[in-house]
Amino acid sequence: MNKIILSAIVALGFALSAQAQDISKNALGIRFGDNDGLGGELSYQRALGSNNRLEMDLGFRNSNDVDAFKLTGIYQWVWNIDGGFNWYAGVGAGVGSYSNKNKQFKDNGTFVYAAGDIGIEYGFREVPIQLSLDFRPEFGGNGYYSNNYGSDVALAIRYRFN
Repeated sequence: MNKIILSAIVALGFALSAQAQDISKNALGIRFGDNDGLGGELSYQRALGSNNRLEMDLGFRNSNDVDAFKLTGIYQWVWNIDGGFNWYAGVGAGVGSYSNKNKQFKDNGTFVYAAGDIGIEYGFREVPIQLSLDFRPEFGGNGYYSNNYGSDVALAIRYRFN
């Protein structure tokens, strides 16, 4: 039984490492999300290898009570699903600045946070466009997030180039 489990793990490892990756060297675009208010981010991805990359996002968030600027960096691992579809996961961190607009409690400050990322993307073969949908939990952000936690579901469109 142990030999079967070990063989299955080894076979799965070879299958995952043998898949061809279709990630572009560079991608630049816009990421739309809803983390603590509606906002957008200028998003840049840079391939670091055949199956990993760095994503940098500079964004603005606007809600009823708080405005914020955020800079996030995430190291991502990318796995091919089929054709132009990939899924990815990553970890990173960020820094930001916020302004609380609540009339009873005005506050400004800076914050740092740890971030994760998991999502799916599709890269069109006919045109250099990539669409992605991801979930990003963020931990920390003292003063910006209630309970030091925020999460973001976002849709991104990026132009891929070399």
